[in-house]
Amino acid sequence: MPSLKDLKNRIGSVKNTRKITKAMQMVAAAKLRRAQDAAEAARPYAERMTAVMAGLAASVGNAEGAPRLLAGTGADKVHLLVVMTAERGLCGGFNSTIVRLARAHAQRLLLAGKTVKILTVGKKGREQLRRDLGNHFVGHVDLSEVKRLGYVDANSIAQNVLARFEAGEFDVATIFYNRFQSVISQIPTAQQIIPAQFEAGAQANALYDYEPSEESILADLLPRSIATQIFTALLENAASEQGARMSAMDNATRNAGDMINKLTIQYNRSRQAAITKELIEIISGAEAL
Repeated sequence: MPSLKDLKNRIGSVKNTRKITKAMQMVAAAKLRRAQDAAEAARPYAERMTAVMAGLAASVGNAEGAPRLLAGTGADKVHLLVVMTAERGLCGGFNSTIVRLARAHAQRLLLAGKTVKILTVGKKGREQLRRDLGNHFVGHVDLSEVKRLGYVDANSIAQNVLARFEAGEFDVATIFYNRFQSVISQIPTAQQIIPAQFEAGAQANALYDYEPSEESILADLLPRSIATQIFTALLENAASEQGARMSAMDNATRNAGDMINKLTIQYNRSRQAAITKELIEIISGAEAL
């Protein structure tokens, strides 16, 4: 049974931990507001651009002269997985859910006889995937020094992916990230970006006449569309990370409070038992005299 001093030290340690988790929760809450606003502001632009691209893609189809980013290479042997996670931990299951989705996707491809290449964005995803799929890594993007995500960061990643595609390193590229829904809910998402895929009904309702041809416009817009999709994914990830960290630190703070209460009760009982024992010894000694 721990001594009174041990219990007192443990209570003090848990109180210090609670102060840290409470501070981290407040910091995450402050960052969440800005990250959520950025993610929600990017959605209308991304959705509208997807609608325009879907309309162009539907009119061009797989006709001769269609851009390779739309038509693909004609094969799906080599797959590039772009796994986007956080640079830091202490955010609940945020990183694990993305890694779990990417790992399951990679294993399905490997069982089908495909070649898998992995480009990691964020340190935590790289650490978790290294054990099982480390021999499939082809690159890593470090965003630990980035104070605030911008389009230039997404464009840098997009240029990396496009350069690999032009060099013939892969046939299909898929990004993995968490889509922000609420503080307690983030949706793990896998989105194919090369060759471009569009959901049914995503086309814009209005009809447009394009000048120059649809193929020329697509050839110019597709690289921008890839950068936009990556930028949107980074913003969604940033909001999801702060939401998950805020929720995790709130739970940690509550758990620390419960532990302090239990330890305090145990401390008081042990102290009362020690006092009672001393009184009994004094009374017994007095009666013996």
